[in-house]
Amino acid sequence: MTNPKNFLDAVGNTPLIRLKQASELTGCEIYGKCEFMNPGGSVKDRAAKFLLLDALDAGKIEPGGIVVEGTAGNTGIGLTLAGNALGLRTLIVMPETQSEEKKSALRGMGAELKTYPAVPYKNPENYVHQARRLAESLQSEHGVFYANQWDNLSNREGHMRSTAPEIWAQLDGRIDGFTCAVGTGGTLAGVSLWLKEKNPDIVIAAADPDGAGVYNWVKHGEMSSAGSSITEGIGQNRVTGNLDGAQIDDAFNIPDRELLPILWDLIGAEGLYLGASSGINVAGAIRLARELGPGHRIVTILCDSASRYESKLFNRDFLRARDLPLPPWLD
Repeated sequence: MTNPKNFLDAVGNTPLIRLKQASELTGCEIYGKCEFMNPGGSVKDRAAKFLLLDALDAGKIEPGGIVVEGTAGNTGIGLTLAGNALGLRTLIVMPETQSEEKKSALRGMGAELKTYPAVPYKNPENYVHQARRLAESLQSEHGVFYANQWDNLSNREGHMRSTAPEIWAQLDGRIDGFTCAVGTGGTLAGVSLWLKEKNPDIVIAAADPDGAGVYNWVKHGEMSSAGSSITEGIGQNRVTGNLDGAQIDDAFNIPDRELLPILWDLIGAEGLYLGASSGINVAGAIRLARELGPGHRIVTILCDSASRYESKLFNRDFLRARDLPLPPWLD
């Protein structure tokens, strides 16, 4: 969009760039959708935009009202900034384990931030349940809106209305595969549903970190997981409302030891200062390219910047304690 009028107008229409090393490694053309270039710095700006606009259109909230959300961080950032532009207050609930950079950013943007110990979703003290209960307890004459990015279908519909059509137009419809990780499921589900409608032969694959259950769900029909990952904001162990009905053909389990060397190459050789979820996504694209064979076109999502994770990604002690590879320039 030319000359956006506000934060929400500036969300989307991100560049699609060829990833040189991944493409040369596989003989395919692998592209990354530069979602870190959204005004709030991540792909979650899209979910935030459509969650709020749809809620306003439906009369669930009005300027002066309160938006409540449980989030690993990026959706909270998008909701806070978009909310500021729309005259909405924001209350964000987050697990204590998320990066200090994201917590600091949310406070600096004006969000009220509450953190809770990280426990599984089945535990009633999980941050998502905490957010829902807080929303139910609040009152405002202008409305209280529990965004519920997990089950509110405005999330995936936003990707059907923006992300997928953009990818299709940027490649003139010449696309053979799409892959990304699952947090809420909104991106993968929305893009899959739209692209499959255009061309059912496009292969859709999930890229899943250790500790998440989507890989086993796709491959074996059950949500089960093992291990853990240093990634944040991705990794799901239930079928969310947004994930339900997604058209996924395949899945790849990507351990931290596989994603990090790819991430270091993206930063050090291609100038793409990305977070760990982007490393998983590009690793998934490489896996999909090897399955499809040379000559195919594959797209993935470059989610956000490494600047939101510097205290972990570039922390020698943190990485060495987990026996993980350091960036070559720090080793």
